[in-house]
Amino acid sequence: MKMNICTRFWNKESADCSKEQTLTESTHEANTTVKWVRHSETCLEGGKESCKCGDRNPDKDELHYEVKNESNDEKACPHEANSSFLHSVVNMIGMLIGLGQLSTPYALENGGWISSFLLIALGVATAYTSHILGKCLESNRKTRNYTDIGYHAFGTHGRAITTAFIYLEIFMSLVSYTISLHDNLNMVFLGTRVRFSWVHHLSTSQVLTVLAVLVALPSLWLRDLSTISFLSTGGIIMSMLIFVTVVCTAVFGGVSANHAIPALRLRNIPHISGLYIFGYGGHIVFPDIHRAMKDPSKFTKVSIVSFTFVTLLYTSLAFMGAKLFGPEVNSQITLSMPRGLVFTKIALWATVLTPMTKYALEFAPFAIQLEHRFLYSMKSHTKMIIRGTIGSVLLLLILILALSVPYFQYVLGLTGSLVTVAIILILPSVFYIKIFWEKISRPILALNLFLIAIGFLLGVSGTISSLKLLVESFERIHLAS
Repeated sequence: MKMNICTRFWNKESADCSKEQTLTESTHEANTTVKWVRHSETCLEGGKESCKCGDRNPDKDELHYEVKNESNDEKACPHEANSSFLHSVVNMIGMLIGLGQLSTPYALENGGWISSFLLIALGVATAYTSHILGKCLESNRKTRNYTDIGYHAFGTHGRAITTAFIYLEIFMSLVSYTISLHDNLNMVFLGTRVRFSWVHHLSTSQVLTVLAVLVALPSLWLRDLSTISFLSTGGIIMSMLIFVTVVCTAVFGGVSANHAIPALRLRNIPHISGLYIFGYGGHIVFPDIHRAMKDPSKFTKVSIVSFTFVTLLYTSLAFMGAKLFGPEVNSQITLSMPRGLVFTKIALWATVLTPMTKYALEFAPFAIQLEHRFLYSMKSHTKMIIRGTIGSVLLLLILILALSVPYFQYVLGLTGSLVTVAIILILPSVFYIKIFWEKISRPILALNLFLIAIGFLLGVSGTISSLKLLVESFERIHLAS
């Protein structure tokens, strides 16, 4: 099935909605961050005129956006909702599966097999918060995305808070991706020695990481939706490939799955909870899946099916990795796989390529907002230079942070505890209570208050634990040097 998308972000003098770009539906929905911004800035009109989308009136209602554009004759076009139930399930699963799956075996080994109940409980809880996000969307037809829900609940402050959390999660996730890139490049080129006189203080793995980031750097200058969407689809394929190679290693790799998993390591629960939470991140784009559905009333069923599948996948991968490698399991399962196996090589390269597909995709929301808010009056060439330069500087900053803080499990856990938990647990429940305050029943109110409390508990304890582990790791390095 194909979906036609009006490429409203590309400003050409003769731009018209008849100039559409046909993408596969899975590619369109996979483009999480690009879609979030594209839907928050639904149509663009020239000068200071308001945008009219479908039957929406250009009045001063709370969810109306005014955007400036250099084209004076660009037309708005309505969003085409033609996503089937199956496509919506595939799209949601594709958005949930990612970097988090690498750390589930490590989390289970360090938390104990009883911690798998926390992993499952988080899957159930986040499926529910996905459901209530759909209810928030349906409560106001002008609500189009995650930040709109925040605005609907708390006005400009709600939108500002949700936007801040989203951008912070993107930034911290890219740091984690770059650390993963460094660690897996080190394994791919194990034994290789690369040195340059002008960076003699960098190790071979650091030099290779710098080169890989420089290779990916031009992708930040991309402005074409189809290219960025293609990168997103590539990232999803890489994620699925990693899971398949781990399964193949368990079945055909000659590794005995005979390690005993401890029952419970209570002191590690705060830290590993952040790793579990990160794996269920994806709620910022669920409103786009809801809007793309032919029958939005089935969104709850889509959430149930998708989260059930992902929870089963995470749980099975966690037990598989912990049983295969035991206490020696790495924070990234790919680094624990036996060297020399073809499955290991495929998994390592898939993990290396995944971050390189993410940079342009994750940077896209910031770039588009920057262009629309501040660069709208400039020429296209000037926009491209400023956008690309800022993106390059940010990516180099991310690279420096990743090389300075090379602790994948702690940075990922910190991201999950500090940011992701708010996006997937706390904020959806807060928004739902605020929007449906006059209609909500006491049991549902109690449930959402419980989720908020659990979110705060896991968030605060996980953030403190991950920060403490980071500090201890730095202190060990300092003492060793």
